[in-house]
Amino acid sequence: MSLVHADPHDDVVETLDAALREVVRRDGVDPQADVRLVRGLAERLVQDHDQRSLTGSVSPLGDPEAVVEELVARVAGFGPLQRYLDDPTVEEVWVNDPSRVFVARAGRHELTSTILSRAQVDELVERMLKSSGRRVDLSQPFVDAMLPDGHRLHVVLEGISRGFSAVNIRKFVVRASRMHDLVELGSLTTQAASFLDASVRAGLNVVVAGGTQAGKTTFLNCLAASIPGEDRVISAEEVFELRFNHPDWVALQTRQSGLEGTGEVTLRDLVKESLRMRPSRVIVGEVRAQECLDLLLALNAGLPGMASLHANSAREALVKMCTLPLLAGENISARFVVPTVAASVDLVVHLGIDEHGVRRVNEIVAVPGRVEQDTIETETVFVRQQDGLVRLTGMPPRPERYARIGVDVHALLNEAG
Repeated sequence: MSLVHADPHDDVVETLDAALREVVRRDGVDPQADVRLVRGLAERLVQDHDQRSLTGSVSPLGDPEAVVEELVARVAGFGPLQRYLDDPTVEEVWVNDPSRVFVARAGRHELTSTILSRAQVDELVERMLKSSGRRVDLSQPFVDAMLPDGHRLHVVLEGISRGFSAVNIRKFVVRASRMHDLVELGSLTTQAASFLDASVRAGLNVVVAGGTQAGKTTFLNCLAASIPGEDRVISAEEVFELRFNHPDWVALQTRQSGLEGTGEVTLRDLVKESLRMRPSRVIVGEVRAQECLDLLLALNAGLPGMASLHANSAREALVKMCTLPLLAGENISARFVVPTVAASVDLVVHLGIDEHGVRRVNEIVAVPGRVEQDTIETETVFVRQQDGLVRLTGMPPRPERYARIGVDVHALLNEAG
């Protein structure tokens, strides 16, 4: 589907598109590396066309600026999908098949009127992967990658995905960078934000849990912004998504295997390597499998850290933290893992999306470190009720750490909300 809603001019746009591609090839321009140059070439072609239209030799353009934007999107951007990537209200874009392109706005899905061809989808996937430096082929039919603007790309090749390649682009939309920005967005209260800010500064270990698109990465970014500047932070992720300002931070991401089937770097590898880099804090972007064991061992040894994972409640997050390490090998038992989780995790923050698409904190749970009949005991510090996020009676562990940074956590939590 054309980005210019003037069907009579489609043939003119196609001609200009072909001319622009020819100039780009002739001049040896890398369109994605030099978008500004491509835009200048497009503007000159459109201006030249406008001049010739005065003589009647070619059809005039109704909206030259819109034509320039479409040409740039086609040649240097991501074609018919570019307008959704440029739209700040769009949070995610996905292609189920060429005729079914969806977007998400404010947590809600909608089918767009964009219709692609199979060739367009293949070209877009090739262009996106080229810009990311990652690959997808029959031996590696799915891939996570990062687009130049920070958007996360996931591709599943046809054969694994029935009928057509499936494409998903999760946009990186900066709406909050610190805990109190989340207060402005209605995600949590000022008191809860101050408590979490103090907890991170005090060095407590925090797990952020929630479903897909609940805002876990954004929340982890805001928590990380509270880490003191003198601390050295090492983060490990499948794809670079964490973004926060810190003077001493090294970000690591996984790597898929090469054509020879070698060279893969897993998230577990990154967690292990991060411990050799003199960290004061470690952050794991999303815990999915055996790397949970290595994270727990690090936290249990006294290294403060944070992580996110998929779970439907704070309780389920703890259960998952107790289950994932068992994937690391038969010699890992629940008798070891359960008390280790209880001793290592201090707080669990569970996020959700309400019926209006607003991302909110549903509960903040403290883990005092006790285990009763293989069940980790918890204390609810905050929980969302009809009146909003309300303070209950739970208290966080390690009050001495709060005292060390000059925070009276009892006063903070018992003050009027």
